[in-house]
Amino acid sequence: MRAKSRNDGGEFSLRPHPPLDFHRTLERYRVWGPDPANVYQDGTFYRVARVGGHLVPFRLTASGSVGRPSVAVRFAGPDGPEVRRAVRQQVTQLLGLGWDLSGFYGRVRRDPVLAPLVRRLYGLRPTVAPDPFEMLVGAIAAQQVNLAFAFRVRGRLVERFGESTRLDGIVIRAFPTPAAVSAADVPALRAMQFSARKAEFVIGLARLVADGELDLAALATIPDDAVITRLTRVRGLGRWTAEWFLSRGLGRPDVCPAEDLGVRRAFETFCFRGRPTDAARIRRRAQAWRPFRSLAVHYLLAASRLPPESAGADRIAAVPQD
Repeated sequence: MRAKSRNDGGEFSLRPHPPLDFHRTLERYRVWGPDPANVYQDGTFYRVARVGGHLVPFRLTASGSVGRPSVAVRFAGPDGPEVRRAVRQQVTQLLGLGWDLSGFYGRVRRDPVLAPLVRRLYGLRPTVAPDPFEMLVGAIAAQQVNLAFAFRVRGRLVERFGESTRLDGIVIRAFPTPAAVSAADVPALRAMQFSARKAEFVIGLARLVADGELDLAALATIPDDAVITRLTRVRGLGRWTAEWFLSRGLGRPDVCPAEDLGVRRAFETFCFRGRPTDAARIRRRAQAWRPFRSLAVHYLLAASRLPPESAGADRIAAVPQD
Protein backbone atom coordinates (compact mmCIF):
# COMPACT_ATOMS: atom_id res chain seq x y z
CA MET A 1 0.00 0.00 0.00
CA ARG A 2 1.32 3.45 -0.91
CA ALA A 3 2.33 5.60 2.06
CA LYS A 4 0.28 8.74 2.53
CA SER A 5 1.97 11.82 1.06
CA ARG A 6 1.81 15.38 2.42
CA ASN A 7 0.10 16.23 -0.87
CA ASP A 8 -2.75 13.78 -0.32
CA GLY A 9 -4.65 16.28 1.81
CA GLY A 10 -6.16 15.49 5.15
CA GLU A 11 -9.23 15.55 7.32
CA PHE A 12 -10.35 16.57 10.75
CA SER A 13 -13.60 17.00 12.62
CA LEU A 14 -15.12 19.76 14.70
CA ARG A 15 -17.59 19.55 17.56
CA PRO A 16 -18.97 23.09 17.56
CA HIS A 17 -20.59 24.53 20.64
CA PRO A 18 -24.32 23.97 20.07
CA PRO A 19 -26.69 24.85 18.68
CA LEU A 20 -25.78 24.71 14.99
CA ASP A 21 -28.24 24.16 12.18
CA PHE A 22 -25.76 23.29 9.42
CA HIS A 23 -28.31 23.40 6.58
CA ARG A 24 -30.00 26.68 7.51
CA THR A 25 -26.64 28.34 8.03
CA LEU A 26 -25.27 27.39 4.61
CA GLU A 27 -28.44 27.52 2.50
CA ARG A 28 -27.74 31.16 1.64
CA TYR A 29 -25.20 29.81 -0.86
CA ARG A 30 -27.92 28.25 -2.99
CA VAL A 31 -31.20 29.98 -2.18
CA TRP A 32 -30.54 32.76 -4.72
CA GLY A 33 -28.85 30.54 -7.28
CA PRO A 34 -25.56 28.69 -7.77
CA ASP A 35 -22.34 30.18 -6.41
CA PRO A 36 -19.23 28.76 -8.12
CA ALA A 37 -17.02 29.85 -5.20
CA ASN A 38 -19.28 28.34 -2.52
CA VAL A 39 -20.90 25.13 -3.73
CA TYR A 40 -23.57 23.61 -1.50
CA GLN A 41 -25.33 20.51 -2.82
CA ASP A 42 -26.72 17.31 -1.39
CA GLY A 43 -25.81 18.33 2.14
CA THR A 44 -22.13 18.90 1.33
CA PHE A 45 -20.43 22.30 1.13
CA TYR A 46 -17.34 22.94 -1.02
CA ARG A 47 -14.97 25.91 -1.07
CA VAL A 48 -11.35 26.74 -1.89
CA ALA A 49 -8.82 28.26 0.52
CA ARG A 50 -5.66 29.99 -0.66
CA VAL A 51 -2.71 28.96 1.48
CA GLY A 52 0.89 29.89 0.66
CA GLY A 53 0.17 30.23 -3.03
CA HIS A 54 -1.69 26.91 -3.20
CA LEU A 55 -5.37 26.29 -3.85
CA VAL A 56 -6.74 24.01 -1.14
CA PRO A 57 -10.26 22.75 -1.92
CA PHE A 58 -12.19 21.49 1.08
CA ARG A 59 -15.60 20.07 1.86
CA LEU A 60 -17.85 20.12 4.91
CA THR A 61 -20.43 17.55 5.94
CA ALA A 62 -22.46 17.44 9.13
CA SER A 63 -23.80 14.73 11.39
CA GLY A 64 -25.50 14.64 14.74
CA SER A 65 -28.26 17.06 15.64
CA VAL A 66 -28.69 20.81 16.01
CA GLY A 67 -28.13 20.32 19.74
CA ARG A 68 -25.14 17.96 19.30
CA PRO A 69 -23.51 18.90 15.99
CA SER A 70 -20.43 17.36 14.42
CA VAL A 71 -18.74 18.68 11.28
CA ALA A 72 -16.32 16.61 9.17
CA VAL A 73 -13.76 18.52 7.12
CA ARG A 74 -11.84 16.98 4.22
CA PHE A 75 -9.31 18.89 2.13
CA ALA A 76 -7.11 18.06 -0.86
CA GLY A 77 -3.59 19.13 -1.73
CA PRO A 78 -0.73 19.83 0.66
CA ASP A 79 -1.17 19.04 4.34
CA GLY A 80 0.49 20.71 7.29
CA PRO A 81 -0.20 23.01 10.27
CA GLU A 82 -0.55 26.16 8.13
CA VAL A 83 -3.08 24.54 5.82
CA ARG A 84 -5.09 23.11 8.69
CA ARG A 85 -5.17 26.48 10.48
CA ALA A 86 -6.34 28.26 7.34
CA VAL A 87 -9.06 25.74 6.56
CA ARG A 88 -10.22 25.64 10.18
CA GLN A 89 -10.45 29.43 10.23
CA GLN A 90 -12.59 29.45 7.09
CA VAL A 91 -14.86 26.75 8.48
CA THR A 92 -15.29 28.74 11.68
CA GLN A 93 -16.34 31.80 9.68
CA LEU A 94 -18.54 29.95 7.19
CA LEU A 95 -20.50 28.28 9.99
CA GLY A 96 -20.66 31.44 12.10
CA LEU A 97 -19.14 29.71 15.08
CA GLY A 98 -17.96 32.98 16.61
CA TRP A 99 -21.46 34.35 17.26
CA ASP A 100 -22.72 34.37 20.86
CA LEU A 101 -25.92 32.53 20.05
CA SER A 102 -26.57 31.53 23.66
CA GLY A 103 -26.31 35.13 24.80
CA PHE A 104 -28.64 36.27 22.03
CA TYR A 105 -31.21 33.61 22.82
CA GLY A 106 -31.14 34.57 26.48
CA ARG A 107 -31.56 38.25 25.60
CA VAL A 108 -34.66 37.70 23.44
CA ARG A 109 -36.25 34.87 25.41
CA ARG A 110 -39.36 36.95 26.17
CA ASP A 111 -39.21 39.26 23.18
CA PRO A 112 -42.63 39.17 21.45
CA VAL A 113 -41.05 39.46 17.97
CA LEU A 114 -37.88 37.41 18.13
CA ALA A 115 -38.72 34.66 20.62
CA PRO A 116 -41.08 32.80 18.23
CA LEU A 117 -38.68 33.29 15.33
CA VAL A 118 -35.81 31.81 17.31
CA ARG A 119 -37.94 28.73 17.97
CA ARG A 120 -38.31 28.16 14.22
CA LEU A 121 -34.77 29.11 13.27
CA TYR A 122 -33.03 27.55 16.25
CA GLY A 123 -29.35 26.96 15.51
CA LEU A 124 -29.15 29.34 12.53
CA ARG A 125 -25.82 31.16 12.49
CA PRO A 126 -24.99 34.02 10.10
CA THR A 127 -22.12 33.15 7.80
CA VAL A 128 -19.10 35.45 8.08
CA ALA A 129 -17.32 35.87 4.74
CA PRO A 130 -13.80 34.40 4.91
CA ASP A 131 -12.55 36.82 2.20
CA PRO A 132 -13.23 40.55 2.82
CA PHE A 133 -12.65 41.41 -0.84
CA GLU A 134 -15.21 38.79 -1.85
CA MET A 135 -17.67 40.30 0.64
CA LEU A 136 -17.28 43.82 -0.73
CA VAL A 137 -17.54 42.78 -4.38
CA GLY A 138 -20.69 40.86 -3.54
CA ALA A 139 -22.12 43.90 -1.77
CA ILE A 140 -21.43 46.12 -4.78
CA ALA A 141 -23.12 43.56 -7.05
CA ALA A 142 -26.18 43.60 -4.75
CA GLN A 143 -26.64 47.37 -4.69
CA GLN A 144 -30.19 48.28 -5.83
CA VAL A 145 -30.94 44.91 -7.46
CA ASN A 146 -32.53 41.69 -6.27
CA LEU A 147 -30.25 39.07 -4.79
CA ALA A 148 -30.89 36.43 -7.45
CA PHE A 149 -29.63 38.81 -10.14
CA ALA A 150 -26.69 39.88 -7.95
CA PHE A 151 -25.67 36.23 -7.48
CA ARG A 152 -25.77 35.61 -11.22
CA VAL A 153 -23.60 38.63 -12.01
CA ARG A 154 -21.15 37.82 -9.23
CA GLY A 155 -21.01 34.21 -10.42
CA ARG A 156 -19.99 35.34 -13.90
CA LEU A 157 -17.11 37.30 -12.39
CA VAL A 158 -15.99 34.19 -10.51
CA GLU A 159 -16.25 32.02 -13.63
CA ARG A 160 -14.21 34.49 -15.68
CA PHE A 161 -11.43 35.39 -13.24
CA GLY A 162 -11.43 32.69 -10.54
CA GLU A 163 -9.01 29.74 -10.66
CA SER A 164 -10.74 26.36 -10.65
CA THR A 165 -10.00 23.09 -8.91
CA ARG A 166 -11.87 19.90 -8.11
CA LEU A 167 -12.81 17.81 -5.12
CA ASP A 168 -15.00 14.70 -5.34
CA GLY A 169 -15.38 15.52 -9.03
CA ILE A 170 -17.01 18.85 -8.10
CA VAL A 171 -15.59 21.97 -9.76
CA ILE A 172 -15.01 24.80 -7.28
CA ARG A 173 -13.55 28.17 -8.15
CA ALA A 174 -11.50 30.34 -5.84
CA PHE A 175 -12.92 33.83 -5.65
CA PRO A 176 -10.78 36.07 -7.92
CA THR A 177 -7.90 37.90 -6.31
CA PRO A 178 -7.83 41.71 -6.28
CA ALA A 179 -4.87 41.54 -8.71
CA ALA A 180 -6.88 39.47 -11.20
CA VAL A 181 -9.89 41.79 -11.07
CA SER A 182 -7.76 44.94 -11.18
CA ALA A 183 -6.44 43.88 -14.60
CA ALA A 184 -9.97 43.77 -16.04
CA ASP A 185 -11.63 46.59 -17.92
CA VAL A 186 -15.13 48.01 -17.74
CA PRO A 187 -16.38 46.39 -20.99
CA ALA A 188 -15.43 42.95 -19.64
CA LEU A 189 -17.59 43.47 -16.56
CA ARG A 190 -20.35 45.11 -18.57
CA ALA A 191 -20.55 41.89 -20.59
CA MET A 192 -21.34 40.12 -17.29
CA GLN A 193 -24.26 42.55 -16.73
CA PHE A 194 -22.55 44.77 -14.21
CA SER A 195 -23.72 48.33 -14.77
CA ALA A 196 -21.03 50.71 -15.98
CA ARG A 197 -20.82 52.35 -12.55
CA LYS A 198 -20.65 49.05 -10.68
CA ALA A 199 -17.95 47.82 -13.08
CA GLU A 200 -15.94 50.94 -12.27
CA PHE A 201 -16.55 50.46 -8.55
CA VAL A 202 -15.40 46.81 -8.57
CA ILE A 203 -12.28 47.49 -10.63
CA GLY A 204 -11.44 50.58 -8.57
CA LEU A 205 -11.80 48.63 -5.33
CA ALA A 206 -9.63 45.80 -6.69
CA ARG A 207 -6.88 48.26 -7.64
CA LEU A 208 -6.90 49.92 -4.23
CA VAL A 209 -6.52 46.54 -2.53
CA ALA A 210 -3.97 45.17 -5.01
CA ASP A 211 -1.84 48.33 -4.71
CA GLY A 212 -1.94 48.25 -0.90
CA GLU A 213 -3.87 51.52 -0.57
CA LEU A 214 -6.74 49.73 1.18
CA ASP A 215 -5.70 47.14 3.78
CA LEU A 216 -8.82 45.05 4.29
CA ALA A 217 -7.18 42.84 6.93
CA ALA A 218 -6.43 45.90 9.07
CA LEU A 219 -10.13 46.78 9.22
CA ALA A 220 -10.65 43.88 11.61
CA THR A 221 -8.54 45.70 14.22
CA ILE A 222 -10.39 49.04 14.36
CA PRO A 223 -13.76 50.13 15.84
CA ASP A 224 -17.03 50.02 13.89
CA ASP A 225 -17.21 53.77 13.28
CA ALA A 226 -13.63 53.82 11.97
CA VAL A 227 -14.42 50.94 9.57
CA ILE A 228 -17.42 52.86 8.21
CA THR A 229 -15.33 56.02 7.80
CA ARG A 230 -12.56 54.19 5.95
CA LEU A 231 -14.81 52.21 3.62
CA THR A 232 -17.07 55.12 2.70
CA ARG A 233 -14.04 56.98 1.37
CA VAL A 234 -13.87 54.38 -1.40
CA ARG A 235 -15.87 55.20 -4.49
CA GLY A 236 -18.95 53.00 -4.67
CA LEU A 237 -18.98 52.03 -0.98
CA GLY A 238 -21.62 53.81 1.08
CA ARG A 239 -22.91 53.32 4.59
CA TRP A 240 -25.16 50.45 3.46
CA THR A 241 -22.16 48.46 2.19
CA ALA A 242 -20.00 49.38 5.19
CA GLU A 243 -22.62 48.20 7.69
CA TRP A 244 -23.10 44.89 5.90
CA PHE A 245 -19.32 44.49 5.84
CA LEU A 246 -19.19 45.03 9.60
CA SER A 247 -21.84 42.41 10.21
CA ARG A 248 -21.18 39.77 7.56
CA GLY A 249 -17.53 40.49 6.73
CA LEU A 250 -16.14 41.06 10.23
CA GLY A 251 -18.77 39.38 12.40
CA ARG A 252 -19.37 42.49 14.51
CA PRO A 253 -22.28 41.68 16.85
CA ASP A 254 -24.20 44.94 17.14
CA VAL A 255 -24.91 46.35 13.66
CA CYS A 256 -28.26 47.32 12.11
CA PRO A 257 -28.11 48.04 8.34
CA ALA A 258 -31.36 50.00 8.53
CA GLU A 259 -31.13 51.40 4.99
CA ASP A 260 -31.32 47.93 3.42
CA LEU A 261 -34.60 47.32 1.59
CA GLY A 262 -34.86 43.72 2.80
CA VAL A 263 -34.23 44.79 6.39
CA ARG A 264 -36.87 47.50 6.10
CA ARG A 265 -39.46 45.07 4.77
CA ALA A 266 -38.66 42.53 7.49
CA PHE A 267 -39.11 45.19 10.19
CA GLU A 268 -42.36 46.32 8.60
CA THR A 269 -43.64 42.73 8.62
CA PHE A 270 -42.60 41.69 12.10
CA CYS A 271 -42.42 44.94 14.06
CA PHE A 272 -44.80 47.44 12.46
CA ARG A 273 -47.81 45.32 11.40
CA GLY A 274 -46.98 45.80 7.73
CA ARG A 275 -46.98 49.60 7.91
CA PRO A 276 -44.29 51.50 5.95
CA THR A 277 -41.36 52.75 8.00
CA ASP A 278 -37.96 54.40 7.56
CA ALA A 279 -34.35 53.86 8.60
CA ALA A 280 -34.52 56.16 11.63
CA ARG A 281 -37.48 54.30 13.08
CA ILE A 282 -35.84 50.95 12.38
CA ARG A 283 -32.72 52.03 14.27
CA ARG A 284 -34.82 53.15 17.23
CA ARG A 285 -36.74 49.86 17.28
CA ALA A 286 -33.54 47.82 17.08
CA GLN A 287 -32.12 49.48 20.20
CA ALA A 288 -34.15 46.97 22.22
CA TRP A 289 -31.90 44.16 20.91
CA ARG A 290 -28.52 45.62 21.74
CA PRO A 291 -25.83 44.28 21.91
CA PHE A 292 -27.10 41.60 19.49
CA ARG A 293 -28.55 43.68 16.66
CA SER A 294 -26.59 41.80 13.96
CA LEU A 295 -28.16 38.51 15.01
CA ALA A 296 -31.60 40.09 15.42
CA VAL A 297 -31.50 41.47 11.88
CA HIS A 298 -30.30 38.16 10.46
CA TYR A 299 -33.14 36.29 12.16
CA LEU A 300 -35.73 38.76 10.86
CA LEU A 301 -34.40 38.38 7.31
CA ALA A 302 -34.33 34.58 7.54
CA ALA A 303 -37.85 34.54 8.98
CA SER A 304 -39.11 36.65 6.09
CA ARG A 305 -38.30 33.69 3.80
CA LEU A 306 -40.29 31.19 5.87
CA PRO A 307 -43.80 30.20 4.79
CA PRO A 308 -46.32 32.68 6.27
CA GLU A 309 -47.89 30.12 8.57
CA SER A 310 -44.43 29.29 10.00
CA ALA A 311 -43.21 32.87 10.25
CA GLY A 312 -46.20 34.39 12.00
CA ALA A 313 -47.80 31.76 14.22
CA ASP A 314 -47.41 31.44 18.02
CA ARG A 315 -45.93 34.89 18.50
CA ILE A 316 -45.10 34.27 22.16
CA ALA A 317 -43.65 30.78 21.90
CA ALA A 318 -40.81 29.92 24.25
CA VAL A 319 -37.21 29.80 23.10
CA PRO A 320 -35.63 26.30 23.32
CA GLN A 321 -32.90 25.68 25.85
CA ASP A 322 -29.34 25.24 24.53
